[in-house]
Amino acid sequence: MTEHFSISGHLIDNCHQLKQRVYYEDTDFSGLVYHARYLHFLERGRTDYLRCLGCQQSELIGIDDEGLVFVVHRMEIDFKSPARMDDILTIETMTEKAGGAKMVLRQTIENSERRLIEARVTIAVVNRLGRPRRLPEGLAMKFLGPDAAAHSS
Repeated sequence: MTEHFSISGHLIDNCHQLKQRVYYEDTDFSGLVYHARYLHFLERGRTDYLRCLGCQQSELIGIDDEGLVFVVHRMEIDFKSPARMDDILTIETMTEKAGGAKMVLRQTIENSERRLIEARVTIAVVNRLGRPRRLPEGLAMKFLGPDAAAHSS
């Protein structure tokens, strides 16, 4: 039986899930996913998370006169287990904090219920000139979801 997945993944209970296959180009000479390729998988997860929330990064730059851009400021990654060619990975992304001039996202990568990666990503919110700016409250609420009151600081 063949499974079909939405190209942008889907949201379930404030958590975005994206399926990605591991290709030959993702692996090193040992047949395992090269460590830096996990950054690509995590970025795809974050980008499609935004897309599923109704936020197109290409449109945020023109959201107002100042513009809005997300920039990775800090990333902590724990490598727990390797992935191999042809594995189907599930990249999960959820918001831990959204407000002020930053967001903190939690991401995981799993393969068949086996945790491969845990990451905590701090995103700086900047204007089109690269200067810090506040995340608009309406946008912060999109990231925090229906339980936003419990997450607000």
